[in-house]
Amino acid sequence: MSDEFLDHVLGGRTAEVEEAVRKAAAAEIMPRFRQLTADDIVEKNGPHDLVTVADRAAEAHLTASLTALLPGSVVVGEEAVHADPAVYEALHGDAPVWIVDPVDGTRQFVHGDPGFCTLVALARHGELLASWTYAPALDEFAVAVRGRGATLNGQPLRSGSPAPGAVLHVATSHPDYSSPDQKRALLGLVTEGVSPRPCGSAGLEYLAVARGALDGTAFSWEYAWDHAAGLLLVTEAGGTHLTLAGEPYRITGGNALPFTTARDAETAKRIRSLLGGR
Repeated sequence: MSDEFLDHVLGGRTAEVEEAVRKAAAAEIMPRFRQLTADDIVEKNGPHDLVTVADRAAEAHLTASLTALLPGSVVVGEEAVHADPAVYEALHGDAPVWIVDPVDGTRQFVHGDPGFCTLVALARHGELLASWTYAPALDEFAVAVRGRGATLNGQPLRSGSPAPGAVLHVATSHPDYSSPDQKRALLGLVTEGVSPRPCGSAGLEYLAVARGALDGTAFSWEYAWDHAAGLLLVTEAGGTHLTLAGEPYRITGGNALPFTTARDAETAKRIRSLLGGR
């Protein structure tokens, strides 16, 4: 994909998208933070898969504003896909796609924890073009544009590399919520020189990798709204990602799981090896 096409699709809209994300959070998310009632929270597929009135309202707000910014674009949002799984197929189409997770870290949001964020990525033909990660309760906003770097609150973002011989800190999917094979793979990280822990908001874990505060992740699920924004953010900050098969992660699916995202290529290879990759 040429830079000219990227400019044509995105144009000067990066700041406009940021403003749209900020407005959605200000209107639909933050007024409900620590103000939810029991009737505002619904279990989707169990007690660890929650949706709130804020998730739904913010996704509707973003769907309207983002498609208005880029006529002809479509939205693949977590809540829209839950209502109609066929929406996910837009990732394989020709139209530019906004990939939206309105509240990433809904459990944290429900519990009054500030560790949640709104994730937006723009993709076409399965290729990520730009991403926006906004943690409104933490006042952090990260932006990445393909081939043009990443910023956090307007400052350049670089992942760096772990110090030689340092313990690797890795955020992981919870093994008990993974398939038996994936659970065995994740337990491979319980070894000398690695300090794994269950992940919180995936978007904020990716931001931690991009800023060098976390060495890597190991995730066993592949919904694009959880990963798209963070994958581009880490890549543009200098990091990388690998599936168990040793290939880059694809937002269109069909990945060998678990997959890893890491601060640098050597760290990604090490984590992948511990997960059982060859």
